[in-house]
Amino acid sequence: MKNSTDKIIFLLLFSWQLLFAGMTAFEIKPSSMKESSYEKIKILDSKRLEFDDISGVKISELSGLAYKNGLLYAVSDRGYLVVFRLLIKHDKIIKLTFVHKYKLRKKHSKIHHHDSEGLTLKEDDLLVSFEGKERVNLFTTKGVKVKKMQINKILQNTKLYESKNKGLEGVAYNKKYGIITAPEEPLKNVDKKYHRLYSSRTIYKFQAYGNITGLEFIDENNILVLLRSYHYFLPRRYTALVKVNLSSCNKKHLCKSELLAAFDSNKGWNIDNFEGVTKVGKNRFIMVSDDNNNMFQKTLLVLFEIRKD
Repeated sequence: MKNSTDKIIFLLLFSWQLLFAGMTAFEIKPSSMKESSYEKIKILDSKRLEFDDISGVKISELSGLAYKNGLLYAVSDRGYLVVFRLLIKHDKIIKLTFVHKYKLRKKHSKIHHHDSEGLTLKEDDLLVSFEGKERVNLFTTKGVKVKKMQINKILQNTKLYESKNKGLEGVAYNKKYGIITAPEEPLKNVDKKYHRLYSSRTIYKFQAYGNITGLEFIDENNILVLLRSYHYFLPRRYTALVKVNLSSCNKKHLCKSELLAAFDSNKGWNIDNFEGVTKVGKNRFIMVSDDNNNMFQKTLLVLFEIRKD
């Protein structure tokens, strides 16, 4: 009996190590920076994720996040929905446990959707935005397509995008504004000084700081925009977080916006290709970097707080 109990305990401990060996502490701040507060945010915690050997499932290229009731949902560029159980305690990422990996697909079909980029919750389901064939679809939390969602007519014209790789990188949703989505770069024949966020009928403009990669509502009227500047062959990496007030736009649809923080690798920030962001608590958010399935890049998970004015 004792040997059997010891064996069970050993297996449980071994399994625990497998589940959490993929998360290690990682410092993104410059070595000269002692405070965790920076501009309008406070960095609470940051981790590096390495999940290649968990349950034989390869996890990479995470580009969109959503969070609800302790579960962190992530989409990968290759059309997979990955589910983790996330434990945050005392403003620290304590545990991240792999739960399941699903193909984004139609019901009763083995063919799954590729080029998934943005992710957000809509009640108990998930909205996913895509590039290439630009669209926003509603899926269950097990990756089964429910229906195609209505988006702004302008976004349905694929000829207006700068390229097939500059599609709908981010998506956000609330009851007041409905679905908000945006292309990575401004569409052709528009002023490149401004980005545009699109609801089904309205366009909201704000000053551009980089390329849009993620969207998430802060509260009813304010939306958080994740932007970055990244190129495979250039060493510099840049990430910005911007707050846009959708209720404070003028007649030309230009909205009040505020640069909350900008992270520049040329200034000592140890960052990567951030592409997804989600709200995990009051004024608290997590963002993730897409490693492009590249051994020279990292999947980083960063927990931060938007500081009160």
